[in-house]
Amino acid sequence: MLLLAMDTATPAVTVALHDGEAVVASSSQVDARRHGELLLPAVDRVLAEAGLKLDAVTGVVVGVGPGPYTGLRVGLVTAAAFSSALGVPVHGLCTLDGLAYASGIEEPFAVATDARRKEVYWARYADSRTRVTDAAVDRPADIAESLAGLPVVGAGARLYPEAFPDARDPEHQSAAALAALAAERLAAGDGSGVEGGGFLDPLPMYLRRPDAQVPKNYKVVTPK
Repeated sequence: MLLLAMDTATPAVTVALHDGEAVVASSSQVDARRHGELLLPAVDRVLAEAGLKLDAVTGVVVGVGPGPYTGLRVGLVTAAAFSSALGVPVHGLCTLDGLAYASGIEEPFAVATDARRKEVYWARYADSRTRVTDAAVDRPADIAESLAGLPVVGAGARLYPEAFPDARDPEHQSAAALAALAAERLAAGDGSGVEGGGFLDPLPMYLRRPDAQVPKNYKVVTPK
């Protein structure tokens, strides 16, 4: 097994290789505006670090979000392209699940990432492997009471300490954690026997409508 994992749903452009036993190479860079520019060089970098060629990859893992439109699409399109070119499966995982897994917390907690517009993407977990709610997007003040007393992992907790006073690491997503989670679920039989687990279709999890809209009642300037 050699899994190529990537996630661009958050400001972190993160890539890792996992051989089924351990992470063999990884790269992460936080830059919310350069996902498209940074992702492929990061793939080249982890392959070179591992001393492997792209055709050694047996599966692709990608974070499906939730996340902003442009950044999220970069990772998903790249994962689909590699899957098609190599003839290997692509496994989608919720980006929040990667952060939860990396936290190692084995008690109830939540994960919150920055959704912009003074909102967070979030979900609740029973432990680092088990998500107990669907991912959602809300204003921190609107969910602070329901998450009171729980540790909250991720950049969203750092941004809104008044709503999430018990902020925990990691702050940013790691493809190394995403790859390790995927390897664990594959070993369990494609995740079918993992409570709250399994894989998602590699499609973007947006959770809200795009900012760009077709204008209404726009003026026609072409001649009739």
